[in-house]
Amino acid sequence: MKKKIIRVTTVPGSLGGLLKGQLKYMSTYYEIIGVSSYGPNGLLQKLSEQEGIKVHAVEMTRTITPFKDIKAVWKLYKVFKKEQPFIVHSHTPKAGTLSMVASWLAGVPHRLHTIAGLPLVEATGFKRFVLNTVETLTYSCATMIYPNSYGLMDIILNNKFTTKKKLKVIGNGSSNGINTNYFNPALYADKDKVILRNKLNIQSRDFTFIFVGRLVGDKGINELISAFIKLKNHQNHIKLVLVGIFEETLDPLLPKTIHRIKSDKDIIEIGWANDVRPYLAIADALAFPSYREGFPNVVMQAGSMGLPCVVSDINGCNEIIENNHTGIIIPPKNTNALYQGMLSLLNNKVEAQNMGNRSRERIRQRYEQSYLWKAILEEYNTLK
Repeated sequence: MKKKIIRVTTVPGSLGGLLKGQLKYMSTYYEIIGVSSYGPNGLLQKLSEQEGIKVHAVEMTRTITPFKDIKAVWKLYKVFKKEQPFIVHSHTPKAGTLSMVASWLAGVPHRLHTIAGLPLVEATGFKRFVLNTVETLTYSCATMIYPNSYGLMDIILNNKFTTKKKLKVIGNGSSNGINTNYFNPALYADKDKVILRNKLNIQSRDFTFIFVGRLVGDKGINELISAFIKLKNHQNHIKLVLVGIFEETLDPLLPKTIHRIKSDKDIIEIGWANDVRPYLAIADALAFPSYREGFPNVVMQAGSMGLPCVVSDINGCNEIIENNHTGIIIPPKNTNALYQGMLSLLNNKVEAQNMGNRSRERIRQRYEQSYLWKAILEEYNTLK
């Protein structure tokens, strides 16, 4: 009989997106059960069919909601007592806290949590105190913590959330790696790229920057728009493609930034895209000035698609990108540095293309999905 592993995320979009394919792969070796919120339009059930695993629905919120959180811990506890798993492995902040507490109470022998980012990095005052306390609680209930980047491990140790013996980065980082056969620029013919460029009113002579992610302050969008405007004042024939959605409550953009996005014909707003590859295929470079990340999939995706990347000097980004070799690393929250980085690629198009080629090779060598899956499986197999 296969040992049971329960994988937990706050919302099913993370379980099916963040870990896409990994659950099906692991089910060859273990009985995998997914736990998450119901999600809209039967998303959790669709995930069950997609990955070929059993699922349990436990409603969890992404914000601090004490009464709902206590209820979720109780429901998770009942699931764990019923299923008697060998391992509970959680992802995403809220699911990590709730499931680590519940699995500790249920006596699960191996309680694993993957850290893919720390929202508390940008928090201050009482909010920072609360988040620090929650983080410490999560780590104390877990038997192992897996930061998905070496930079995150340093932050955890510097904040004394746990001891070094409880920490390990699997492989070279990332939570799921990347399928470089899927994120492959060779899949897109020139004629198809021309059709999409024409649809978006991008001319053949335009140098196109792209951003993929939530259009919020923490992703550096205010700085990106300011840098792009400055670039336009000195350069012709440039475009900026934004693939992602606004969040009006959690971390809204400045009104002037939103106005510029809506009014500037050279800023092309795509909105949500289920498949970002066609947009990466028509771009010349990724601009990703985020304030904080875990191990950003977007940078791996862009690199795998052969794009040079301008990224912030933060954990994850500065591990994926080699400065001046596969992209340009800039200080976070620095509009002028972002402008200079984008300008450098714009003024050196041949070298920018060479950076992109080297970036794809680096991604293929270090972050290929099959390599990471095997490394995670090996980690499970060491647990007794």
